[in-house]
Amino acid sequence: MDKKQTGINLNPEQQQAATHLDGPLLILAGAGSGKTRVLTSRIAWLIEEKGVAPWSILAITFTNKAAREMKERVERMVKDFPQAVHVATFHSTCVRILRRYIDRIGYQNSFDIYDTDDTKSLMKDVCRQMEINTKLYKEKMFLAKISHLKEELIDPVTFREEALQSRDETQILIANVFLEYQRRLARCNALDFDDLIGLTVRLFREHRDVLEFYQERWKYLMVDEYQDTNKAQFVFLSLLAQKYRNLCVVGDDDQSIYRFRGADIGNILNFESIFPETKVIRLEQNYRSTQNILDCANRVIANNTGRKAKHLWTSRGAGDPVSIKRFEDAQSEARYIVCDIVRKKNQGIRPYKDNAILYRTNAQSRALEEQFLYENVPYTIVGGTNFYARREIKDILAYLRVISNGSDDVAVKRIINVPKRGIGQTSIRRVDDYAHAHGMSFMDVARMADKVPGIGRGGLKIRQFVHLILEMRERAKEVIPSDLIRIVLDKTGYEEELKLEGTDDARDRLENIGELLNKAASYEAAFYGAQLADEIPSGEDPADGEAREQRPTLQGFLEEVSLVADIDSFDGQEDRVVLMTLHSAKGLEFPNVYITGMDEGLFPGYQAVMSGETADMEEERRLCYVGITRAMDHLTLTGAHRRMLRGQMDWYRESRFLEELRGTAEEEKPEKARPRSYGASPKQWETAAKSIGEKKPFLLSAEPAPQVSSTLGYEVGDTVSHVKFGNGVVTQIRDGGRDKEVTVEFERFGVKKMFAGFAKLKRVP
Repeated sequence: MDKKQTGINLNPEQQQAATHLDGPLLILAGAGSGKTRVLTSRIAWLIEEKGVAPWSILAITFTNKAAREMKERVERMVKDFPQAVHVATFHSTCVRILRRYIDRIGYQNSFDIYDTDDTKSLMKDVCRQMEINTKLYKEKMFLAKISHLKEELIDPVTFREEALQSRDETQILIANVFLEYQRRLARCNALDFDDLIGLTVRLFREHRDVLEFYQERWKYLMVDEYQDTNKAQFVFLSLLAQKYRNLCVVGDDDQSIYRFRGADIGNILNFESIFPETKVIRLEQNYRSTQNILDCANRVIANNTGRKAKHLWTSRGAGDPVSIKRFEDAQSEARYIVCDIVRKKNQGIRPYKDNAILYRTNAQSRALEEQFLYENVPYTIVGGTNFYARREIKDILAYLRVISNGSDDVAVKRIINVPKRGIGQTSIRRVDDYAHAHGMSFMDVARMADKVPGIGRGGLKIRQFVHLILEMRERAKEVIPSDLIRIVLDKTGYEEELKLEGTDDARDRLENIGELLNKAASYEAAFYGAQLADEIPSGEDPADGEAREQRPTLQGFLEEVSLVADIDSFDGQEDRVVLMTLHSAKGLEFPNVYITGMDEGLFPGYQAVMSGETADMEEERRLCYVGITRAMDHLTLTGAHRRMLRGQMDWYRESRFLEELRGTAEEEKPEKARPRSYGASPKQWETAAKSIGEKKPFLLSAEPAPQVSSTLGYEVGDTVSHVKFGNGVVTQIRDGGRDKEVTVEFERFGVKKMFAGFAKLKRVP
């Protein structure tokens, strides 16, 4: 490919990958090696140099953010019809297919897409109607198992047959719940996220003509982040590529960190076995990090055995040494990191937004947040409450979903009494039970609610709600989504109620609703600019005559917001320090990175250490590799000798990952631990280390609780005071081994369990 024509300089390996024409291609792209550049260059080369029709190219990514970036690059590089290249996520691609053909497998084309909260609500209803003891069998256990089965393309009927043969009562229960859950989804004309892939595969397998249509439609397939694919996604791609075998996958097995979500690293490790004619190209030149950072990444990941060999290098130079620091405790660790960031800000070295703090678990953010607040440093946490999961946003979207799809029971029940209309839970439950018994949707029964046995006056109020929905449904035929949102806010009194409330919380919720209106306006604006529909005669794709949506619709808007992921909303423009888990950081980069909690049992995690399974530890090591390679210019790895977890102070060994980095990072002399100051002699610590080390190999020892006398100064039934929780009544005192465990029912904070030595409770006379 002529570099002048593409406008992008490619190194020899990138050039080779970008100019591959036919047949399967595996691009092993190390972190920061320019894989997006290669994918977009290949798309441009296929179209501009080889005359491939843009509408015959399908490029799949895992996030909307990555899809937008790729689209923008393609549009800059391709002259004719660049928007005809279909660049999208797995889920949005499957939605496009199902919107057109899902009626072939028994669903209506106007289906809803349920998010995590919706599926939880549905499962709660299933468990209630099946009279399942949810204290013994949690709803989230059923949802996790069902999700895993769907990722493996196992349908409920097949699973139930296997469960019956096994005679395992728990498996039989899960199978029955799975069957009922799917029945309820179908009755609501709704799909969960796993269904989007699984039902597309089912459609392809059961209707050969549909599969052949899309095989002809997309002759060139390109997949980013291939190491994160699960079985269902692999089968989906294999079916599409079956005819022409022009499947190009880009990925890095060293960054496969989503096994807990069903990702199968075998998809990339075994790609050449599945497609024997595969051409393999390695991209090892890194354009993001300095060589010192890359040396650490190479050193850590080299300890994994289940990988394809790669060695990252850069022309950027050695850069600053990587720093390793160990602190006395988690508070000291947090204090150092925050003060270091403030120092760099004050010296004009780095703005706040250049700094990212990564950790293994969300719980680790507490000490950091407290220190940021103390120092008055602005920060943002990625992976907090998703905008679309906020109560007011869920409420308004539920109204829109009910207007669009009257069969959506979950959405109807969410807003039937929001704002309050005097419709009680008893009335809702009677309608729900009647619908379940007669195989009807909740909304169908709501239309005749006054005829439901025992419903009383609630039936009239429910019918008034139905009338309101039908009235807004008529208006929806005439208006765009943003106007419909305003109609919902006005007709329901939702906005007025928040204004009358007048609290800070209500004002925040009104601002969030305003942001939803902004989102709707942005969605609509996309249809009024220079669109593909205007550029291609008749508004159709020449390849197959598939009509493109030419105006903003309610269904289109709902589909767009339903496919937004947490990380898609992160833009990094505000001058704030970024805090996030290592999993959330994948795909991002920052000039200055701190990875905290580099302690055995925390990172690598407790379960990986205790399981003894090679696969578990190798995934943790890949996660460490991902964290290290987020850093561009400077990297600091920190740990602490002791941490408080679940009310107990434990002493930790340093992470094995730090041990593996000896010689490649600049290590400060660890602060000396001083266990004597906590009431124990060196001999006592040695004894504790031996006894606890046998149970938890990642611990040096557990810190003895402060010495307490046999008499606490209070008994069961006494009123006591706590510095944070105030006054409460002692309901139980029991021997917790090294300390007394006291249960107190506080007036304002409810029941709390705590160790007496740490709680420092005082009896109130």
